[in-house]
Amino acid sequence: MNKVITGLERLVVEKSVQDSIKGNIGYLCHSASIDSHFHSGAVLLKNLFGKRLVKLFGPQHGFVTDVQDNMIETTHYIHPYFNIPVYSLYSETRTPTDEMLEGLDTLIVDLQDVGTRVYTYISTLSLLMEKVQKKDIKIVVLDRPNPVGGEMIEGTILKDGFQSFVGRYPIPQRHSLTMGEIGTYGQKIIRTDCQLEVVTMKNWKRDMYWNDTLLPWVLPSPNLPTPEGALTFVGTVLFEGTNISEGRGTTRALEIAGYPGIESFSFCEKVMNRFHNEGLNEGFELRPIIFLPTFQKHQGKNCGGVHIHSTNNRTFQSWSVSQMLCREFKRELGDAFEFHSKPYEYEFHKLAIDLINGCEEIRHWVDNLGNYTELKKIENQGYEKFKNERENILLY
Repeated sequence: MNKVITGLERLVVEKSVQDSIKGNIGYLCHSASIDSHFHSGAVLLKNLFGKRLVKLFGPQHGFVTDVQDNMIETTHYIHPYFNIPVYSLYSETRTPTDEMLEGLDTLIVDLQDVGTRVYTYISTLSLLMEKVQKKDIKIVVLDRPNPVGGEMIEGTILKDGFQSFVGRYPIPQRHSLTMGEIGTYGQKIIRTDCQLEVVTMKNWKRDMYWNDTLLPWVLPSPNLPTPEGALTFVGTVLFEGTNISEGRGTTRALEIAGYPGIESFSFCEKVMNRFHNEGLNEGFELRPIIFLPTFQKHQGKNCGGVHIHSTNNRTFQSWSVSQMLCREFKRELGDAFEFHSKPYEYEFHKLAIDLINGCEEIRHWVDNLGNYTELKKIENQGYEKFKNERENILLY
């Protein structure tokens, strides 16, 4: 199997790609914007373009990927090594201002996404594309692998009225698109009229998961230290909208879920039995676990719950497993189970769980302790339309 060559690596070695980068350059990147030898993309571009690299931009979690949580903003500053401005696109604004874009001819986007709609890097890309529509600035996406593959589609499609920074396009939770394909979707389906170029990868196939790419993993956000976490995140992100801990404050965040006082062995046994009886039994195992969050939810309290392990990435339905787990936490805890009502990603009027799911139906399904068949019926709404749109924008 050949190693995947990313858009960044093509830019560094292919003169034809370099020649397409005109004028003054801005570079949107983070700690995972590296080549296969762990070299920083910002350093590579500095060496390649010299003084033409005039501005750096960072997404949520910051230019150096150090900021933990939602609605924790990063600041603008002059970088002490590059000696140019670093602008935060997760600050007082999520959309770049005219001042930030002033003097730019090309804005290069080089972010490692994780393939889940609520992961905000695709929202940042969409806002950039909208902002430059009336400006003479070209956006160049240096494409990277989708770590959870390019084939399996999962989760509810974002419904109208539930748009937010964790969901701007009507796509499923697990969309199986690359950043470049998301940009193409925005241009061709949403009709965002901007100059867009995608530097595609070489050797990437749609059936690849991260380990198949032979590329090194650098965490794209502080709580996804492993590619396994990117796969479980498809589903476990929903627990951000509840009082169930998704493992923040541990070393395996977003792979585990639990709550104080739950006896993990009996809980796990009951859950697996119910899953098997309802037909959800392929590609995963749940392991009973007790964990102690060092920050965020239930800090300093032992939580009983489960560690979700994929045993077959090609059959593991991460979204379904976590939705069914959410139902089981509701059944186990009764009135102690809660959906959070606090603000979430700068939205103050809708529940976080509905913004994450992109609809209200899933919340009602949990409250009613619905079955797996009902869950799949909700999930599949709008799939045919999306699949038809998707076929028109695939780059691989």
